[in-house]
Amino acid sequence: MPPHITKAVIPAAGLGTRFLPATKAMPKEMLPVVDKPAIQYVVEEAVSAGLKDVLMVTGRNKQALENHFDRVAELEATLEAKGDLAKLKRVTESTDLADLHYVRQGDPRGLGHAVLRAKMHVGNAPFAVLLGDDLIDSRETLLSRMVEVQGQRNTTVVALLEVDPSAIHLYGAAAVEATEEEDVVRITGLIEKPSADTAPSNYAVIGRYVLRPEVFDVLENTEPGKGGEIQLTDALQRLATSGADGGVYGVVFRGRRYDTGDKLDYIKAILQLACEREDLGPDLRPWLREFVATVGD
Repeated sequence: MPPHITKAVIPAAGLGTRFLPATKAMPKEMLPVVDKPAIQYVVEEAVSAGLKDVLMVTGRNKQALENHFDRVAELEATLEAKGDLAKLKRVTESTDLADLHYVRQGDPRGLGHAVLRAKMHVGNAPFAVLLGDDLIDSRETLLSRMVEVQGQRNTTVVALLEVDPSAIHLYGAAAVEATEEEDVVRITGLIEKPSADTAPSNYAVIGRYVLRPEVFDVLENTEPGKGGEIQLTDALQRLATSGADGGVYGVVFRGRRYDTGDKLDYIKAILQLACEREDLGPDLRPWLREFVATVGD
């Protein structure tokens, strides 16, 4: 049996240039999605899958991430003195979520390099990687399912989403073969951001991975790819085509996902989540219908 997975890695060293000037002084991971920063949703997802040992790979100007998951004694004391226990609970939720650790990436050399920086912390056991641009609805069990498949097959597992072929150039694309399980495929090849006419399928790799520790050795010997960066996709391609360590499998996700990677999708994510909230939805939904009717197409 493979070792039980307990550790999650969250790369959070990006500059967030698509959200400038908002991210000039604030990490993009701290941008609020309704009333919580995006990074908290990701940590909550890891914890709900049983991964309470969380390593964030950060960079310069990311101190706000550490502060958010730390105690704020003055604020807590003020809320307690006011008897505002509901807000106090919301504030302390992030503090008590997980066992948080931090490491700097240093040079921004790509996602593969960010994952490689986790080697000393992870050790010789499988681990999960969660990217902050993909928020998976809390009602979904994608990561738990990936951990389950990894345990059953003792291999590397990635999350796949079927996208419109015209959008595949925005993702890593997977060539796949069916297995005996409807939601699990074997990956035979991966291409980073291919054109629609060269993509092997419309199965896109989204930001959830459960990796065997052997990926570190592969990453250490992976040359920079697109953009002069060390691409995690290139390392996974080598694992998939070599068949080493069980190859690479994909869990096909068909649930609720919120893309916060660009401004329009970020706004959509806020509206979707807010409309479903019991405290906001009843007032927001009718207002939104009325507003849309007034602005037209």
